[in-house]
Amino acid sequence: MGTVNRLIVIVLFEGVDLLDVTGPPEVFSLVPRETAERVGYEVVLASETLEPVTTGAGVRILPDITFQEVGRRVIDTLLVPGSVEVDSERRIHPVTEPGTVARVKALAGHARRVASVCVGAHILAAAGLLDGKRATTHWSTAQRLAADHPAVRVDPDPIFIREESEEGEVWTGAGISACLDLSLALVAEDFGEQVALRVARQLVMYLKRPGGQSQFSVPLERVSTTRRIEDLRHHILNHLDQRLTVPELAAYAHVSDRQLTRIFKTELGTTPHAYIESLRVETAGNLLATTDDTLERIASRCGFGTVDTLIRAFRRRLATTPSEYRAKFRATAAQRASLTSS
Repeated sequence: MGTVNRLIVIVLFEGVDLLDVTGPPEVFSLVPRETAERVGYEVVLASETLEPVTTGAGVRILPDITFQEVGRRVIDTLLVPGSVEVDSERRIHPVTEPGTVARVKALAGHARRVASVCVGAHILAAAGLLDGKRATTHWSTAQRLAADHPAVRVDPDPIFIREESEEGEVWTGAGISACLDLSLALVAEDFGEQVALRVARQLVMYLKRPGGQSQFSVPLERVSTTRRIEDLRHHILNHLDQRLTVPELAAYAHVSDRQLTRIFKTELGTTPHAYIESLRVETAGNLLATTDDTLERIASRCGFGTVDTLIRAFRRRLATTPSEYRAKFRATAAQRASLTSS
């Protein structure tokens, strides 16, 4: 029996963001290695012609197929990357070329699901595919998306959003790193959570983040300019289950307590205590969404000590409880499992 592949069509156009095009296929290409069955994806790059397409990075890409040809095939997933232009005042403008919008609208009618990468959401919106739906995009263009398309319920915070209607599924993602998470979520819907987690490990990703998580993930939100603070951040992430006091962290970094606090404020815009708590909440949220660990186990693994401390931190940071958070994301996982088995 041959390999069963789901067709993923990635839309190409002049000026498209290079990473939007190349990032997701890296995720999809690893699926056959992580499954026992002969299953996976066929990823093709589609364009108006077979002439090379010049990306926003100046790198040229060769399409595999034309829009006209791929329109005759059964498409599992239509993936729409984005592109931006920056004016003389450094303002960002998403590119929504009418010809590309028309092609996306037509191809979407042949696809089981449609997904946008980063500012590709603006193309979906221009094609009318997001009307009445909740959607996200890169934080820098979220206000523009809401202003240009009032029928779209724009939520600038999540890293990706999945919406379902009679027309099919529509996914929108926040940015290239977030869209690796979106791609993993597509893999999870198709082949299960465990396959997606194994693919994430192959990619040496920090973790497989649930869609409702903020775009501003704690380890990624601010990048330090010094090696010392970056080493300290990795130390904290790898020792969340331990006591992490200011004196102990200062000793690890070979600085005074006062200097450590000043470094955190300058480099990360927060205090050591607030940073550690945010990271613990984020890690706990991932465990709640992807494991069956008890609250006691999660509180211990993330360094909260007690369930009460875990609950207080969730109320303070996310305005919810761990149980409510788990119920929300487990319901989403259950829906994906139901769709996969149906």
